[in-house]
Amino acid sequence: METAKKYSIVFQGLKNGVHEFGFKVDKGLFEAEGNGEIKGGDCDVRVRMDKTETMLELTVGIRGEVVVECDRCLEDCPVPIDYEGVLAVKFSDEVRDYDGEIMWISRAEGEVDLTQYIYESIVLSLPYRRVHPDGGCNPDMLARFTIADTQGDGGDETYEEK
Repeated sequence: METAKKYSIVFQGLKNGVHEFGFKVDKGLFEAEGNGEIKGGDCDVRVRMDKTETMLELTVGIRGEVVVECDRCLEDCPVPIDYEGVLAVKFSDEVRDYDGEIMWISRAEGEVDLTQYIYESIVLSLPYRRVHPDGGCNPDMLARFTIADTQGDGGDETYEEK
């Protein structure tokens, strides 16, 4: 299934009011977006859409996990995703750029593609430092490195090869 169609909501023909939708995100989304950083994933996306005459207000929740490379041992590391956000989709005949909070579409389109919004929300939900919980790193890989305190203050650590 084409990625854009997989994460689209057809609003044409729906009555004004609240509607609920659900999507499943897997590694196909990250492959389609060309993200080599995220190796896989399994997330549930829930969308509550409030349709009015002039706009769609989408409340989006994303729960699950993605697989990235551990910053410490370089092995696959599952990272939980827990995202809540609101996206306003406004109808306009004038083409405007999506700014991350407001998406502008023509009423004639009849559907809204959430692929980019879902992808960006997951990527922005990733922690800055991606490591296994204590004791979860590959001990063979860690044995190749020594921890060096680069500041001398016990703060951020770097790893140097033995």
